[in-house]
Amino acid sequence: MKCTSCGEYIYKGRKFNARKETTDEKYYSISIFRFYIRCTRCSAEITFKTDPKGMDYTWEGGAKRNFEVWRAGGETPAGETDEERLDRLEAEMGEKSAMEELEAKVVDAKQEMAIADALDEIRTRNARNERAGGKEVVDVVKEEIDSERRRVEREDEEMARRAFMTETGEKVRRIGEGEEEEEGAEAVSAMKGDAGDAGLMPPPPVPSFKRVVKKKKDLGAALGIKKKAALV
Repeated sequence: MKCTSCGEYIYKGRKFNARKETTDEKYYSISIFRFYIRCTRCSAEITFKTDPKGMDYTWEGGAKRNFEVWRAGGETPAGETDEERLDRLEAEMGEKSAMEELEAKVVDAKQEMAIADALDEIRTRNARNERAGGKEVVDVVKEEIDSERRRVEREDEEMARRAFMTETGEKVRRIGEGEEEEEGAEAVSAMKGDAGDAGLMPPPPVPSFKRVVKKKKDLGAALGIKKKAALV
């Protein structure tokens, strides 16, 4: 607030030693009180009353309230009747409902835009899949791969069959077990004969683990020491 006598600004939250007075006015059953304080600069008397209706204070003299933007639209006009007050509240509620409807419309528009974007993306993906052929192309590719694999298998079988046939078209017969043993023995003997003809060394003897006692050397004779013959 601002003192009307000296122009001193008194900020909110300032503490004063005030004198309280109970007035005859009431708001329903709530009593209205009057306070007297002094200016901190010129000591001029400032009076104000409680306002239960607006949950605030009203100034009577000695000072005036500074302009506050958030109070400009909420102050109750002087001399307003209950009917006028109800009409004003109804108009304010109508404006509020209109704002709420506008906000709801904005939210709905955003949701519709999001849905439209999602649908466009789905259509684009479907069109791309149709251009690519989709499942039909995949089936065709799989069929081609399977046919190529079967062709390679047939070629391998044909090559294996030709490998086991003679020039005249006869199938190569397998050697029996007896013939295989005879051929194996002949091969071993042939190897031994080849080894004898080549003059190879015989195999080394089997090592023996028998302990051999070595004879001790006479080191005295090597040094020129002669032993005396025994007297007896």
